[in-house]
Amino acid sequence: MKIRVLLAAFAAIGAGIWAAEQKPVVRPPATPPVAQADEPTRIQVDVTRVSLLYTVTDHKGRFVTNLTKDDFEVIDSKKAQEVLEFNAESDLPLRLGILIDTSNSVRDRFKFEQDAAIEFLNNTIHANQDKALLVSFSEQAELVADLISDTEKLATAIRQLRPGGGTSLYDAIFFACRDKLSQDQPKHKFRRAIVVVSDGDDNQSHYTRDQALEMAQKADVVIYAISTNISKVESDGDKVLKYLTAETGGKAFFPFKVEDLEQSFENIANELRHQYNIAYSPEPLKTDGLFHPIELRVRNRKDLVVHVRKGYYALKM
Repeated sequence: MKIRVLLAAFAAIGAGIWAAEQKPVVRPPATPPVAQADEPTRIQVDVTRVSLLYTVTDHKGRFVTNLTKDDFEVIDSKKAQEVLEFNAESDLPLRLGILIDTSNSVRDRFKFEQDAAIEFLNNTIHANQDKALLVSFSEQAELVADLISDTEKLATAIRQLRPGGGTSLYDAIFFACRDKLSQDQPKHKFRRAIVVVSDGDDNQSHYTRDQALEMAQKADVVIYAISTNISKVESDGDKVLKYLTAETGGKAFFPFKVEDLEQSFENIANELRHQYNIAYSPEPLKTDGLFHPIELRVRNRKDLVVHVRKGYYALKM
């Protein structure tokens, strides 16, 4: 009897050690959840304050950085809103998620993607201010490196990635927004962004495209994407990447040669360095839990384009 007890104890200890060595894996429920407006979420939505991070470009795509608070107009519920706070070229701390597709479809250019992602982090993350995390996704989304500012550790985590399997893009976005990027509060004190490196062809996720988008909107996350489709023919995945980025105020980049990947990462870094930040309190105030479309525009300047998320979710009370 004593021998059996000792064997059981050693088996339990061994199992515990094995489990502790495993990387955190995001395992969504076996059955996709039903999307509902009042679905409980861990993200706290401050309905009394809406904060918008955005960029402004001219008709040639060049950043416009010399605008002032009085140049902008915010429309919510078809009514002009009073701007409470405005900052140009925001120096808010960055919370960044790097989501890398490790499915079989990217195997032939994976090494170049790793190098470009590492260079991007080295040029973007400022120590003691910014933090980044790394999520890989194939059959399932896996947290490879949690929110840290150590670019060496992030680079090591990226180099250890290996391609193979399917694609669970939506699960990766949902997890990164809900469980990680929304941690630091209050939300308006941080810039939140995701950079997706993928062909956009999801075939493994439990969450849907629109559930992933809703979670990004609730977490005030701007999505950027670099397509790994180099066929020069627009795919359904490319359309997904365009949709997710446009709805959150980001951009999708489509480098047709692997050598252009580095330039795409540099373009995203430039976007993050040329942001405006504007905040207002919605009037009239609505606490209906619904999505509220907004419009942000530059007064009397139809030649300028504002890149901003399409709206926000109000808290249901």
